[in-house]
Order: sequence, then structure tokens, then C-alpha cells
Amino acid sequence: MSYKDTLDTLRQTGNFRTIPHGGVNGEIVDLSLNDYLGLATRKDLQAEFFGNEENRRIAMTSSAARLLAADQEQYSLLEERLQSLYGGKKALLFNSGYHANTGLISALASEKGTLIVADKLVHASMIDGIVLSKAPFQRFIHNDFNRLESILKKEHERWERIIVAVESVYSMDGDRTSLDALIDLKKRYGNVMLYVDEAHAFGALGKRGLGLCAEHDDFEDIDVTVGTFGKACASSGAFAVMNAELRDYAINRSRSFIFSTALPPMSCAWTRFMIDTFTEMEEERRHLHELGRRIAEAAGFTESRYIVPVIAGSAAKAIEMSKKLLERGFKVLPIRTPTVPPGTERIRISLNAAMSDAQADSFIKALDEIRE
Repeated sequence: MSYKDTLDTLRQTGNFRTIPHGGVNGEIVDLSLNDYLGLATRKDLQAEFFGNEENRRIAMTSSAARLLAADQEQYSLLEERLQSLYGGKKALLFNSGYHANTGLISALASEKGTLIVADKLVHASMIDGIVLSKAPFQRFIHNDFNRLESILKKEHERWERIIVAVESVYSMDGDRTSLDALIDLKKRYGNVMLYVDEAHAFGALGKRGLGLCAEHDDFEDIDVTVGTFGKACASSGAFAVMNAELRDYAINRSRSFIFSTALPPMSCAWTRFMIDTFTEMEEERRHLHELGRRIAEAAGFTESRYIVPVIAGSAAKAIEMSKKLLERGFKVLPIRTPTVPPGTERIRISLNAAMSDAQADSFIKALDEIRE
């Protein structure tokens, strides 16, 4: 098939994508971003950060990969801050969540004797990391821990290690994994490594916004925890926390870390500032989860979630629902194949703590109208 044929097929099925132009005017409530705490547009925080003359002097570029960069100060300060928040576990920075997952999984699973077992709904970046590793892998039905156990029971004696890869909060459905079930399985099958992506939990969930893993009594049993700075943290980049041995291994074997120009030092300083800000924002998190309770209930869910999917069933229907919401003052984008499986096309409501109760009332009314 030619490139043109492929593009024509995408257009005919409603799956052709274009990069949007322009911003959102002040009359539109944007529910398409992952800005869960509403920090991305906080001009007061930008003014406070840049009001410090020392911050204005920080370099805007690293000009080299991390292993070659001459100035390591801002990277070290951020990693040390993360280490202090995560009980002494070692932190390593990456340029994005995609870099973290493709680099770490492909490196950790490249050792002989490794099997990967992943939840069916993990991020594309995790799947790409698995493919790059060339390790054998299996997938289990989403959040079906009985199925996961049946795989572990059958396979654990055949492999030196089994990496179990999940997300704590799933990006397209907004539901959560069970850390209790995962840690119990790890304890019963001693060669299991737990790899948990907290991209959509960091900043928005857990004590001080550190996600679900850090507040668990058995946090030490979670081998790798990944978080991103580009969502609730309103910055850019990503990190992983793990023990010292795994960190050293990642530095020496993770290609996305070794061969990427490092994040700008200025970005790392801003991230540290934002972490120190959001760890104190318990009221914003409380408000976010109350919004999640109300809007998830309106969408037919029994539990609170701040990522709320409304299944349309086709690309055309998802586009139509998105258009109708925009006409009512709310930007909610359609999610189509291949991001989600065919037949589960949807609109994805991404809530943020800057949304007022009155706006939530109006949105629930709009959602009812477009679903009639």
C-alpha cells in the first residue's frame, strides 16, 4: 500500500490526524490536557520563579547528553529532591515519559532469562520498550490479577526474572491498578520485578501528590516507579526511582538516557520549584477528586476518576460528540484508533483543579445533552 493509500484510508475512517493551530479562547473550558492541578497557566508561579535573579541565570540548554554535560548542578539537585521525597530511593531523570519507558524497559529486559508480562492497556511507550528489548512477553487482560497469577504460576520457574509492567492510573480509562494484588504476587513468586508507571498519578494522587506507590506500606517491593513532569507538574521531562544498582544499570544500558541531549538545566530548576509547590496543594487535590466524583458519576461510573472516558463506539461518533461539546463551551478531544482499540473510540475528559463548581454543573448539563 502506498503512503497516499494509507492516508486516504485514515481520512475515510475518521482517523486522520492534524496538528491543531491556535489556542483556546477564554470562553472555552479546556478539558483535553493533562494539567490535573491547573498549574500550567499559573502566571503568578512563573513570576515568582523568574523573580529570583539566580533562576534567570540558569542555562537554557545542556548542549550535551547527560554523561557529557559539563554542568550537572540542576540535575543533581532535582534528583536529590526526588530521592528525599521517595524515602531514599535513587532517582534518574529522562527527557520524557516516552524516553523513560522505552529506555528502561528495553534495558532491564535485555538481559537473558527475562520475561515481560504487561497489562493489556499499558502506554504505547511501554509496549515500544518491550519491542525494543526483544525479550519474550505476554499480556494479561486489563486488571485481571487472576490471569496474571496464572501466567506467573506457569512461567516463574522457567525465567531468571519476570518484569510485570503496569500503570497506577490508566491514561485512557482513568481507572487504577491494585498495588496490593501486585505486591502480594511479587512476594509469592520471588523472581518478579514490579515496574509501575505513575505518569497520570504524579502530582494528582497520594500523600503530597507523589502517586500511589510512595504511600504504600510495601513501597520497597516496587522495583521501578516512573513519573512524568509534563502533566500535573506543569513542566517537562520524566524520572524513575529505583535502587542504586538499577540506577547504575540504567545509566550504563538505557539508550534513551545515554544518547539524548539532556533536559535544559532551566527546566530542571523549574520542575524542582513546581514539585515544592504541588506537594503542598492538598486542597487542589481534594477539589480535583470531588470534581472527578461528580463528573464520573454523570458519565456512568461508580468511583471517582479525574480521567473520564465516554465511549462513542466509532471515530465518527467521537468526533461528533467532541464538536457538540465545543459548541457548548468545552474542549474535549476525540480519542481514536490506534490509541484505543477499534470499537472503543471515545471522548476523554481530563479534569483539572482550576475548574469551578459552576463550570462542572454546566459541563454535566452539556454531557447529558449530547448523549440524549
